[in-house]
Amino acid sequence: MKDMDEMKHKHTHSKHHRHMMEDFKRRFIVSTILTIPILLLSPLIQGFLGIHFTFPGDIYLLFLLSATVYIYGGWPFLKGIWDELTKKNPGMMTLIALAISVAFFYSALVTFGVKGKTFYWELATLIDIMLLGHYIEMRSVLGASRALEELVKLMPSQAHLLVGDKIKDVPVETLKRGDIVVVKPGEKIPSDGIIIEGETTIDESMLTGESEPVYRKVGAQVIGASINLEGTIKVRIEKTGKDTYLMQVLELVKQAQETRSRTQNLANRAARWLTIIAITAGTITLAYWLYAGFTFEFALERMVTVMVITCPHALGLAVPLVVAVSTALSAKKGILIRDRDSFERSREINAVVFDKTGTLTEGKFEVTDIISLGDISRDEVIRYAASLEQQSGHPIAKGIVEKARKMNLDFYDITESKVLPGRGVIGKKNGQEIMVVSPQFLKEKGLWRENEEIRRVLEEGKTMVFLVIDGKLQGAIGVADKIREESREAIKSLKREGMKVFMLTGDNSRVASWVARELNLDGFFAEVLPHQKSEKIKELQDKGYLVAMVGDGINDAPALVQANVGIAIGAGTDVAIESADIILVKSDPRDVRTTIGLAKATYKKMLQNLAWATGYNAFAIPLAAGILYKYGILLSPAAGAILMSLSTVIVAINAKFLKA
Repeated sequence: MKDMDEMKHKHTHSKHHRHMMEDFKRRFIVSTILTIPILLLSPLIQGFLGIHFTFPGDIYLLFLLSATVYIYGGWPFLKGIWDELTKKNPGMMTLIALAISVAFFYSALVTFGVKGKTFYWELATLIDIMLLGHYIEMRSVLGASRALEELVKLMPSQAHLLVGDKIKDVPVETLKRGDIVVVKPGEKIPSDGIIIEGETTIDESMLTGESEPVYRKVGAQVIGASINLEGTIKVRIEKTGKDTYLMQVLELVKQAQETRSRTQNLANRAARWLTIIAITAGTITLAYWLYAGFTFEFALERMVTVMVITCPHALGLAVPLVVAVSTALSAKKGILIRDRDSFERSREINAVVFDKTGTLTEGKFEVTDIISLGDISRDEVIRYAASLEQQSGHPIAKGIVEKARKMNLDFYDITESKVLPGRGVIGKKNGQEIMVVSPQFLKEKGLWRENEEIRRVLEEGKTMVFLVIDGKLQGAIGVADKIREESREAIKSLKREGMKVFMLTGDNSRVASWVARELNLDGFFAEVLPHQKSEKIKELQDKGYLVAMVGDGINDAPALVQANVGIAIGAGTDVAIESADIILVKSDPRDVRTTIGLAKATYKKMLQNLAWATGYNAFAIPLAAGILYKYGILLSPAAGAILMSLSTVIVAINAKFLKA
């Protein structure tokens, strides 16, 4: 329970972000509803729509509605300017707060007697757009800590505790070191421990990345949350809570998340400079016209025009609009973007590291070699083996059965079938004893024999099983994790772009070497445990590589987070998806190249929009300040607002031209 309480504390930051996101959403909805009557009551909008209506007190109603939007909708920005200025780090919040405050207070003065024009509709629409933009941005912040929650979900909630001669179901969190638990076939092991009775095959692929189930007998260590596939075993608990293997992996994910550097958003950097320009230009404009002997009303109108024309409508939309278009394009291609900053960084990637099982390979065994060692044909070797294995749920058995079906072979009737834990399967066909067994079993029984074909298959790192009929060795079958056809094309395309491609796997070196040769990889890391995977990524980063990690398993979670960009294959586990920045829904490794290409195009479009959103001010601000006044050209606040809106339209149109 203590560990669960700690987890709750760790999620406080995530809950804070979720609360902020909902707050922006709520304020956006209320402000947008209030903006409708503000637009209808504004003279400029009425003129644009070709309508005209007034009623006694309409200007005061307009003021009250706008004041509500300013205070309620603008509160996050008004609070934000205080926070930014306190930290001496002015940015987007400062600029937005200045713009809406100048527009509101000047409009309020006009409403209550000062000669001039109001900016209520500009105020309301600016607040609406900024609330929507920040809501979208906050959504991308959430999700990182959910990886931790998914890791915790892997642990079973109940355990079969052995008390004397009786079995009692108890919550896993109540287990203590030294407790004896019973784990039945198909169940998850409740915590790290040692087998004290029984033998079985255990699926650890979710945790270690080892694609082939492993045989475990008395004295062997077992990992909490791994799956017992065959025999019933008794396990003495050795580690609980934060000391377990899974919790240690969880801690690695958490640490990597907390230490990941966050690049500052380009729009915020641009907003900081625009803030300085707006304040400086507005102050200089006011001072100049007052010094030149003009009325305060004239000077204030010039300053307000400068501030309004510098309003970050376009700047606020420059990035979010491109992101929206980019997200839609990527979604159509089966690419989901969870973290915008990481997606933008993927354009700079020069090394891609793929997990093997379930990513470069399909995560399921296929028959690659059939060897006849007796007086039966290769087809019969498969037919006998598949007939015996057809009732088994073992991954190797499934591969053999699938091969037989592809070869259109009929199955023999097998009776008295039973599992030999960690060794194979035995059964009978019309009195004949049929066995499909491991090399170790053959060696134990003195049946092992080797030829050139068997040596070649073993050297390639493939798994072999052998067919024994009535005590005589009749055949051998080589199986391997099937390499995705898409993987070959994906790696070729990445290498054409000048990227280095590596593989990271928990499998043994021989298997890894065979896959690396098949795919022409630049290198591989084999027999790597989860806590070492993030270290391997860091090694590449220390050599100057910007690394994208592509994986699908829990064992990949620390590496996905450590990488500059974490990419999850969609068919993978929830924790891999939640630890990743980008998700490939179609489980197609070719989409890695598509993602990087889209990131480059997106970043280029963002730069174009930011350049326009800030650059147009170089032309507009001097006009707003009245630089051409002596030539009879004076930009009114209304004209400034139109120019500002035109800038926003240009940014929106440019974003629509984004192509994948």
